[in-house]
Amino acid sequence: MGLGGLLVLIVLSVILKKDLVSGLGGLPSGGVPEASAPVSSGRAAPVQDAGEENTVQLLSMVLDSAQSEWGREVPRYRDAKLVLFRDAITSACGFAEAATGPFYCPGDQKVYLDLAFFDQLKGQFGAPGEFAQAYVLAHEIGHHVQNLLGTERKLRAAQRANPASANRLSVAMELQADCYAGVWGFHAAQYGQLEAGDLSAGLKAAAAVGDDRLQRMGGGRVNPETFTHGSSADRARWFTRGFESGDASQCDTFASVRQ
Repeated sequence: MGLGGLLVLIVLSVILKKDLVSGLGGLPSGGVPEASAPVSSGRAAPVQDAGEENTVQLLSMVLDSAQSEWGREVPRYRDAKLVLFRDAITSACGFAEAATGPFYCPGDQKVYLDLAFFDQLKGQFGAPGEFAQAYVLAHEIGHHVQNLLGTERKLRAAQRANPASANRLSVAMELQADCYAGVWGFHAAQYGQLEAGDLSAGLKAAAAVGDDRLQRMGGGRVNPETFTHGSSADRARWFTRGFESGDASQCDTFASVRQ
């Protein structure tokens, strides 16, 4: 691309608040600085707001707890990294803003969390509490497990082979991550790491981000054909299955897609 075209993309990036350049190799991937360093092995990243310190410490504990458990479950398990950021960040999966929500990037095996999302989870979605935050991280670690097991790679191949099933496969992927979060919750409870009311908080968080609820909140009609993460009821049901069984083999959410 010539310099004129590159300048146009830079201007559009500023206007639209989207990174339209880095994917072309015109800017370094680190063009958007991380607001905080990755959290791993229980070491908390520095925070800008002292009020976030408790949240960072909680996430560090959940990260260590979840990865210790999956290290026992998955052969040759490799730890994911947790990156906390504010507003925007560049990952191996591209540019992301706060509106993207929490996500896992298979390309760099990192979980990305905007700390402001937890304020949204509490204020907008009505899911407060520490375990609601723990559920979010445990769900994303579930995606890391899927990546290590090859589930993510197989799903992307299946979506390319059969685009008509892409949404149903995406829902199955997300529900399995919910179930994996529940599996972690089961073992955390066995080790005395949970408190009374944590299960209900996790169920509330899972239901809060169901596609049907989000579509209603957006003022539109509920359309299951466009679901990508599953309904509130399904998300809560699969989280419960993992929490009650503690068995990852009970998390075969793809069975209905294969039928």
